[in-house]
Amino acid sequence: MDRLFNIIFAALLGSMLATPALAMDPSCQPAADASAKMLTTPTHITSTTTAAYTGGKPRNTESIYAGNAIYVNVGGKWSRSKMTPQEMLKMEQENRGSKKGTCHYVRDELVNGEAAALYAEQSDTEVGKSEAQTWISKSRGLPLRTEMDIDVGGSMGKSHMSMHYDYTNVQPPAGVQ
Repeated sequence: MDRLFNIIFAALLGSMLATPALAMDPSCQPAADASAKMLTTPTHITSTTTAAYTGGKPRNTESIYAGNAIYVNVGGKWSRSKMTPQEMLKMEQENRGSKKGTCHYVRDELVNGEAAALYAEQSDTEVGKSEAQTWISKSRGLPLRTEMDIDVGGSMGKSHMSMHYDYTNVQPPAGVQ
């Protein structure tokens, strides 16, 4: 499961972190900055994934970024990822040249009453193809919500992921080493 999480997260990061290899509208820089900032900010992410590998049934997961660690809750059980947020960011930076894609600012919207800028991204990496919409807080510069479609091919096929980010009172899960 840790490998699956890392593959999906790498695709997510690939769609969100802008690089010189991407045909990026200069207005997309806040989306790239937000992804890097999220990796170093205590964050609680709740997500729902519907995919071929889940039998088409929604699967809920949680991730917590806190204390230089990533914690993942799948099926009610918390575990600590072998990768740190800094390693995730480093991996993404090392893979920058192999990405092809686009990013552009779409419009301003409200997310749970908070002003946000909506960005649309498309990415094609060695991991797979993805299309995402990400809402970035105008005041905090952090992601608030992401809707993503990923195609990694093979038996894992296509998936849709809805992610919601919370930055309030984030702590590592109790009892997880």
